[in-house]
Amino acid sequence: MKKIISFIIFIILIASCKSYNSTQVINNDHENSLVKSDTVRISSDETDYEIIIIDPGFNFWLEGTAQPRGYYSQQFFETRNALLVQAWNQRNLQPSLFDPNLYELRIDYDTRTDYGYEVNYKLYNYFLYFQIKYKQRLTSFIPRI
Repeated sequence: MKKIISFIIFIILIASCKSYNSTQVINNDHENSLVKSDTVRISSDETDYEIIIIDPGFNFWLEGTAQPRGYYSQQFFETRNALLVQAWNQRNLQPSLFDPNLYELRIDYDTRTDYGYEVNYKLYNYFLYFQIKYKQRLTSFIPRI
């Protein structure tokens, strides 16, 4: 594991109770360079869903490059996220064809569940960031800002 392009953990945690008020501790002995600004926690006060993204540069990109909140509707994000998650998961299942270091974890995204605006906004923008940074194309849509 000497040659890791980037450490990506992309998790959707579904819990039965809201226990997200406490600060999460990330313990990773191999990645001493991981700093607080490289971790984005996406949670919604209205729902019990959370996404944790650890990818250096995403938070900076989100604040400086992504379209502002309200630019697209939640329905737009949900439609695109459904397609992007499907493409991601297909690549995750084919490690011989796609870099397993990029598609490490499967994303559990249910299209019948209302994750709220914030979760969908940041998930969609992570997909944009990922495609641009790693020169990947998950769907027929060209990743652009």
